[in-house]
Amino acid sequence: MPSREFKKSYEKSALRFYIKTYGCQMNKHDSSIVKGLLAKDGYEETNNPEDADLILLNTCSVRRHAEARAIGRANNLTNLKAKNPDLVIGIIGCLAQSKGAKVIQDAPCVDLVVGPDCYRDLPELIRSYTKSRRSVVLTEVRQSETYGDLNARPDAISAFIPIMRGCNNFCSYCIVPYTRGRERSRPAREIVGEVRELTRNDVKEITLIGQNVNSYNDGEHGFADLLRIVDSAVGDARIRFTTSHPRDLGDEVVSAIVECESVCEHIHLPLQSGSSRVLTLMNRGYTVEEYMEKVDTARRLVKGVALTTDLLVGFPGETDSDFKQTLDVVREIAFDFAYMFAYSTRKKTRAATMEGQVPREVRQERLKELIGIQNKITEERNRSLVSETVEVLVWGKSKNNPRENVGKSRTNKDIVFRGEAKAGDYVNVKVEELRGWTAYGRIVG
Repeated sequence: MPSREFKKSYEKSALRFYIKTYGCQMNKHDSSIVKGLLAKDGYEETNNPEDADLILLNTCSVRRHAEARAIGRANNLTNLKAKNPDLVIGIIGCLAQSKGAKVIQDAPCVDLVVGPDCYRDLPELIRSYTKSRRSVVLTEVRQSETYGDLNARPDAISAFIPIMRGCNNFCSYCIVPYTRGRERSRPAREIVGEVRELTRNDVKEITLIGQNVNSYNDGEHGFADLLRIVDSAVGDARIRFTTSHPRDLGDEVVSAIVECESVCEHIHLPLQSGSSRVLTLMNRGYTVEEYMEKVDTARRLVKGVALTTDLLVGFPGETDSDFKQTLDVVREIAFDFAYMFAYSTRKKTRAATMEGQVPREVRQERLKELIGIQNKITEERNRSLVSETVEVLVWGKSKNNPRENVGKSRTNKDIVFRGEAKAGDYVNVKVEELRGWTAYGRIVG
């Protein structure tokens, strides 16, 4: 049970924790792991930070804005700490790993700083702090840690399964290898066991996640093998995966997508730049021409495949010509959706010291132009759904209109529709119109 030394009131039967998660799906899954560890130690979760005895911020460090937001949120908790001096505040995740003890300098109200490989130690670290009242920092890199035995329990019809952790690519702009460590893959048998457990609990959509799922290798199986193994065990649930690295998306993986009935026709394939020269500066390991070949293969073999991407503008050395090439490639490929960002300097990365840093105002102008072009493309891609009938996994009732349902197509499109259905059902929906980007329709059949 957690120590009560920092609790003056004994009105509650258990200490309460509140956790706020920033960043990627891996962080969201890690928060589920942390919740499980705290629950096992006797804590109860609360959705109100004012009721909490322990507040944890699970942070992202991919962009400077994400770091600033987390530090700002931590400093905003100073008022709660003034009201309740026994409150324990912790920063966990990538920001903790990246900055270590400097987090406490930036946010003096923080008591715990714990990196992504050290979550098993959280209960004991909390006890240590409450006894000593001295801040605790633990950012040890543990290459063997996968949390494979600590499965997160889903609270919905969907779930994430990390199949690997870390990254070996060292893209020149990316801090992930420094905060998440080197690649290590979980055994396929362990992943399949988790898949079966989730489907027994009525989970209908499972997303295999990792910094680069294409490079999955447990010593016996590659990623294409894993897709086939999971497909044979998943029953009627859907399988998705993210994120893929273009360099490692081989024909065998694409063939596995075609062969496996459960694997959805959606590939997230970060391009980052439409200039091969910039891709070399980024250390991405492929050219635009090689990327286009992979897109052609996917669209030729996977019927109706949806392609989404990440795009980064204003990278050091990016010229007007390089940016124009990106716009040209975006128009040519016509992605279904894109996550678009302006370059943000990350300490420890090679790009931080590169020549040709692009002024902030230029980066923002380029981002605005790119967003305008891609948004129109996304609308057109979604408009092609009108008059089509698509299979939709029902997520539940619409928040805007309780008479309507919301769900996802196999190609990861949001669909709002009328008709009787409950969460977890598969229904056929005829799309009748587009409102903004969102498809609206009705159940048929």
